[in-house]
Amino acid sequence: MKTSQLHDNEYSVFNATYINAAGKVNLLEELEISLHDFIRFVQNLPMDKFDYRYAEGKWTIKEIIQHIIDTERIFAYRALRISRNDQTPLPGFDENDFANNTVAQTRGLQDLLTEFSAVRHSNLLLFKSFSNEQLLQVGIASEHSISVRAIGFILIGHQKYHQKVFEERYL
Repeated sequence: MKTSQLHDNEYSVFNATYINAAGKVNLLEELEISLHDFIRFVQNLPMDKFDYRYAEGKWTIKEIIQHIIDTERIFAYRALRISRNDQTPLPGFDENDFANNTVAQTRGLQDLLTEFSAVRHSNLLLFKSFSNEQLLQVGIASEHSISVRAIGFILIGHQKYHQKVFEERYL
């Protein structure tokens, strides 16, 4: 399953940013490859950057990693519900409320990366478990239509989007 197979009606305009950031990739392969790329990238960042904010009110790298973890969990839950043909509209979430209620700043980098790895591996297994029909299922989340397969690509693109932010604004 590749991003080129997605149709515009499988995700919102907002999520197009993440679909585009994923690039032209195979879903299952890139869920795994991007995990290792991200961990390697973060481990090579200078230690003094993990608590750095490039502007007042902006998140630190640790907070962004926690945000990626939280988002992966929420989107995986959405994918599971939609794949099981649950037609209940799923609510959105306020990323800033989530970020304001973590203890990311007190956590060690290796702890955050271990959690990210565990969550991503779990999500990789979840997406491997879906049939082609389940990947095509469409539901409602955050008041927009979204397919299970689009959610997988959004996970990849969301991570890559934030990695690019690290490169552009934190280094």
